[in-house]
Amino acid sequence: MMDRFELRKTGIKCFEVRAYDDLVKRIGEADVVLASGMWKNDLIPHAGKLKFIQSISSGMDQYSKELLGAKGIRLASAAGVNARAVAEHALALILAIARRLPEARDNQRKKVWRGMLGDLTQREDELGGKTLLVVGMGRIGSHLAKLAKAFDMKVVGIRRDPKAGTNGADEIHGMGDLVKLVPQADFVALTCALTPETTGLMSAAAFAAMKPSSVFVNVARGKVADEEALIKTMQGNKIWAAALDVTADEPLPTASPLWTMPNVFITPHTAGETRAYEDNVLDILMENLDRLWRGEKTLRNQVL
Repeated sequence: MMDRFELRKTGIKCFEVRAYDDLVKRIGEADVVLASGMWKNDLIPHAGKLKFIQSISSGMDQYSKELLGAKGIRLASAAGVNARAVAEHALALILAIARRLPEARDNQRKKVWRGMLGDLTQREDELGGKTLLVVGMGRIGSHLAKLAKAFDMKVVGIRRDPKAGTNGADEIHGMGDLVKLVPQADFVALTCALTPETTGLMSAAAFAAMKPSSVFVNVARGKVADEEALIKTMQGNKIWAAALDVTADEPLPTASPLWTMPNVFITPHTAGETRAYEDNVLDILMENLDRLWRGEKTLRNQVL
């Protein structure tokens, strides 16, 4: 992040710390902090000059709004900074399953040249004409819908407030309609935030309602799905496959049966990783600094 910031030649004096103890010692020098996991609210009494925190993540649980607000310290998140990357990763998972790429990689490692499959139900497939159910139509879900439409897929969206718009989906529904809608879907993709409302949203009933030929994709958070129900679904071959970037516990415990299931494809919570991440965060930071210098009251991704 520091290297990318210096390339912008802003003229702003800056420094970097890589250990919490160093942050405690030097935070008193800072007017602005760019941080995420290293932030602790115990730093606030030491931050006499601090006016603004730009988080480098969308998660904000580590920040006390009450304590920061009492000190007049502004706060903004990095929400949406990797939305494009996560949506593209979700589509990559969908394509990987449809084109049987995990199997091809396994066969390459074993030096196996698989012939064409005579059983049409087992053969690679196309996305055109298939239905994608996107659970969560925010930045990630709406971009995934746009990508899916480019592949001639039908997109059905689910969001907390259907009146907020379709965001590129062919039709939109409320969260309560999930179990009713999954039987229509060839692919069910979770792209929503983890909230009390969405915890366990992909329930045993939802998995049971999926078509045997359908695929479950999760690039949201592991706990949006009932992982025990997912494991039972995959063990019973109740659906075609699952592609998971997130799990309930991370790293995924070595004892989890998900590791060795041939119909499960796992990536280690890398959907949000992108070479553009730092620059995307810095774009938000610079926009917010400009707003603060102009005396504007509203920040991009404002929390406080």
